[in-house]
Amino acid sequence: MNLFALVTYLLVMSITPGPNNLVLASSGVNFGFSRTLPSLLGMALGLSLQIGLLSLFLGALISLMASLQLYLAVAGCAYLLWLSWNLARAGKAKAGDAGARPMGFWGGLMFNWLNPKVWLMGFNLVMVFLPAQMNPWHAAGVFALVSFATSLPCIAVWAGSGVAIRRFLDSPLRLRAFNCSMAAMLALTAVWLLAEMLPAHSLAALMV
Repeated sequence: MNLFALVTYLLVMSITPGPNNLVLASSGVNFGFSRTLPSLLGMALGLSLQIGLLSLFLGALISLMASLQLYLAVAGCAYLLWLSWNLARAGKAKAGDAGARPMGFWGGLMFNWLNPKVWLMGFNLVMVFLPAQMNPWHAAGVFALVSFATSLPCIAVWAGSGVAIRRFLDSPLRLRAFNCSMAAMLALTAVWLLAEMLPAHSLAALMV
């Protein structure tokens, strides 16, 4: 398992603007960090549990169809490149109303399960980063722990600095620079992983 690339992928996906971060930023502005903390912990735990379960389920399937893993991984890297392209072209993010009170721990825990973007992220993560020979239970534990440890500080930044971040990203030039830097990291991660997974003769054939 390429742990560095895995952490890079999770960092990019966790720190960039999205539904989770915008809700936490809005909650942090309206209610403060301490009252937002339960929903923050719930989101981080929910994400790690979701990725762990996806790793377990998909890992068991991959062990039965190992011949397809390379093609699935290539498709996953293609999705990363598509995602980086869209991220670089993204416009101004809009935060929704946080409501009259914070979401709470259980609301945060279930939030990711209702977010299609998180499902795509988790599925793509397993397809790209899960080694074919790795035990699915072991992979589920590793993915869950790494996801929790990586996403928690990223979303905490949004909850604790919601006003500053949203004001910073309110500038079109700064927002574009931020999105382009994140997109470049994501694209480089995809190319790196693709070069590692493709056999040397296949890579040479593609370059002809």
